[in-house]
Amino acid sequence: MLVTLIRRYSKPYLPHILAVLLFQLASTIATLYLPSLNAKIIDEGVSHGDTDYIWRTGALMLVVAIGQIATAIAAVYFGARTAMAMGRDLRRDVFRKVSSFSAKDVNSFGAPTLITRGTNDVQQVQMLMLMGLNFMVSTPIMCFGGIVMALQEDLSLSWLVWVSVPVLVAVVGYLVVRLMPLFRSMQKKIDAINGVLREQIIGIRVVRAFVREPYEASRFGDANRDLTQVSVKIGNLFVLMFPAIGMILHLSTAAVLWFGGQRVDSGEMQVGALTAFLQYLLQILIAVMMGTFMAMMIPRASVCADRIGEVLDVEPSIHDPESPVKPAERKGRVEFRDVTFKYPGAEAPVLSNVSFTAEPGQTLAIIGSTGAGKTTLVSLLPRLYDVASGEVLLDGVPVTQLDRDEISSRVATVPQKPYLFSGTIEHNLRFGKTDATEEELWDALETAQAKDFVQEKASGLNRRVAQGGTNVSGGQRQRLCIARALVTRPKVYLFDDSFSALDVATDARLRKALKDKTRDATVIIVAQRVSTIADADQILVLDNGRIVDRGTHDELLETSPTYQEIVESQLSVEEVA
Repeated sequence: MLVTLIRRYSKPYLPHILAVLLFQLASTIATLYLPSLNAKIIDEGVSHGDTDYIWRTGALMLVVAIGQIATAIAAVYFGARTAMAMGRDLRRDVFRKVSSFSAKDVNSFGAPTLITRGTNDVQQVQMLMLMGLNFMVSTPIMCFGGIVMALQEDLSLSWLVWVSVPVLVAVVGYLVVRLMPLFRSMQKKIDAINGVLREQIIGIRVVRAFVREPYEASRFGDANRDLTQVSVKIGNLFVLMFPAIGMILHLSTAAVLWFGGQRVDSGEMQVGALTAFLQYLLQILIAVMMGTFMAMMIPRASVCADRIGEVLDVEPSIHDPESPVKPAERKGRVEFRDVTFKYPGAEAPVLSNVSFTAEPGQTLAIIGSTGAGKTTLVSLLPRLYDVASGEVLLDGVPVTQLDRDEISSRVATVPQKPYLFSGTIEHNLRFGKTDATEEELWDALETAQAKDFVQEKASGLNRRVAQGGTNVSGGQRQRLCIARALVTRPKVYLFDDSFSALDVATDARLRKALKDKTRDATVIIVAQRVSTIADADQILVLDNGRIVDRGTHDELLETSPTYQEIVESQLSVEEVA
């Protein structure tokens, strides 16, 4: 998968990569040429006292050194730009793929691991690309070129090369093999600690309300300890790696000086040649060491690439049809025909043989006990999930034959858990309609009974909203979400228990204002409070995923025992209060 990702994301940048390779080639050749020039100055210039030769060769060395520096800088510059661009493209595609996931797909991975794969995993692959572009050409040329140049200086010392290089490769190879499973385990531990931290941040109010800080600290400590243990094992291998490499380098240097010094003493080798041979041997070992850095990064990057590939290769369970249908009418008529739905891995369906019709200009209410399937029911219309059997139709066309843009233009949802994005109130209200006028925004706020508290602040629509809307109350958050839905002017409104945080008076004013704004639209309300749905044109009583009764409020009071129980329980609570 690592090779596949690199091949796929390097194609747009082949000219840049070619430039990097050419600069690396020029820099490496210059680096290999410098020791040879240095040897000539010592053996032919200094030994013979030829000052002119020293100046000429020294000037040539200076030109080569400047060229080596310039080409090295250019190679690193273009290599960094290319690697960062490839990483940017990879992050973009991971984000787009995750954005196309259905709720089922997101749940199958889990939010923490998706966050890690889109950030930390991409970063590891990006760093490997950077190292590869910087060392991909220089390392093999430096290694093999250094061997050739060293052998030209003195063939009898070649055995030092054939001993030191294989020993270095063997040591590095052993450590890399040990690192691969540890890096795989490390990424899973990062997922785990991200999951715990994310839960604690999101649920901080619940944690504090139940005084569970010590327990949550213990949970985080366990996850942190697991990650630390794996990191320490990896660190231990690195601790062995660098001293081992250093020892091989120093022993090789000592061996060259020992055996080369004997050859110089016997007149079989010149001092310049010994110096050049030593430099070439060090260049060979440094090239192997650079390859070591690459080898150290490959196992972790390979694991990360596999994890990224798992996301990119997933075919979303819900996707737009190849030939979407555009309904001839735009009225907002909703119809469920024998709909059955079952969550993955569940033993029994959540909804069974649900059928109803919601007409434009009418209000359909859904009520039932907790876990009856109310939220699941309204999630099927905007295609957050697909039904197991039956059909969900919008203006006479099954939603599976409509693309998501068509559905979102006709259906606006106010979820059970209202969510606001970081930014301003204006930014949040325009989320569904970017070209909405300021007059439309204030009109929606007035209908949602949110105009007063927005006007309280001098900033008005520019008032800052924290992520999730945590700097406003629950009731204000619900009203802003309702206003956001009203701005889009859809043909179908889905209110999933969207009035639960409102007091009775505000609830009544809001429903009265909604009647005028949604006169020609279809309104579907999920509610727990009977007073919220008492004036609905039709009420569905849901129990264990089935519609057990339907009718108006007055009809159900006479004919539905389940509805009567709900009403009596709420009245008794109000009377006690």
